[in-house]
Amino acid sequence: MSDLEKIESFIDKHHVLSLATSDGDELSVCSLFYVYEDQCFVVASSDDTTHIKHILKNQKVAGNILLETKEVGKIQGVQFQGSFTMLEDKNLKKLYFKKFPYAIAMRAKLWEIKVSYFKLTDNRLGFGKKIIWQES
Repeated sequence: MSDLEKIESFIDKHHVLSLATSDGDELSVCSLFYVYEDQCFVVASSDDTTHIKHILKNQKVAGNILLETKEVGKIQGVQFQGSFTMLEDKNLKKLYFKKFPYAIAMRAKLWEIKVSYFKLTDNRLGFGKKIIWQES
């Protein structure tokens, strides 16, 4: 299994990510439901949120997904960096609405995060074990 496959295996077991955005000195963090496909997260959000206002000025974002546990030997989590843009891909839209059908009724606006960097921490492989993938 490749490093990217290990990272994606972890991502596929979860459905909520934390996203960090910025506009100058102003910072924001939010939680978003996601679907993931080919180094891309698809998320829904409204134009009036702080994080969307930020990304309209600065598309660079960072985030994480974690397994919540108190057992140090089971700690797992992914950190990522990428760019956040409006979603155009119709197949990815269908994928999101299939997983989260209630979003159709909400008339959710869909966005994509194209990931350029992943770091998976997986203490099951050894304390502090890191697996890094970076876009070529």
